[in-house]
Amino acid sequence: MIVSTRGKNAVKLLLDLAQHNDGKPVPLKETAARQGISLKYLEQTAASLHKAGLVQSVKGNQGGYLLRYAPERYTVMHILTIVEGSLAPTDCVGEKCCPNSSSCVTFRLWKHLDDTIKNTLENITLASLLEWQEKMVIAGEYSI
Repeated sequence: MIVSTRGKNAVKLLLDLAQHNDGKPVPLKETAARQGISLKYLEQTAASLHKAGLVQSVKGNQGGYLLRYAPERYTVMHILTIVEGSLAPTDCVGEKCCPNSSSCVTFRLWKHLDDTIKNTLENITLASLLEWQEKMVIAGEYSI
């Protein structure tokens, strides 16, 4: 499994919105500058996240984006699935399950890997990432 730039930027965008969650919309221009992401690319990502109901868009001079839910409700698995689609490491454990899966040793390997990836990503939330970021800042290890 390789997470695309789009997937990484979706997580960065939502993390930035969570970090600057003071009740006011966060302009994408500010997020783009902080995260080093093209504004045009970020606009496309934000549109996908808005369509999926993860963010709220506010129009106008003081406009921007807000998280629709508390950071604890956003799992990395959900975010990546929205922008990436399937995260299965192979087709045989994805939507097109192999007819030989019950007797295939390598299917078990790929299924175990798929389950591990999903379990890990389902247990990491935006709140978790905020906590990790805070610890890195305190330790002097954080940089953008």
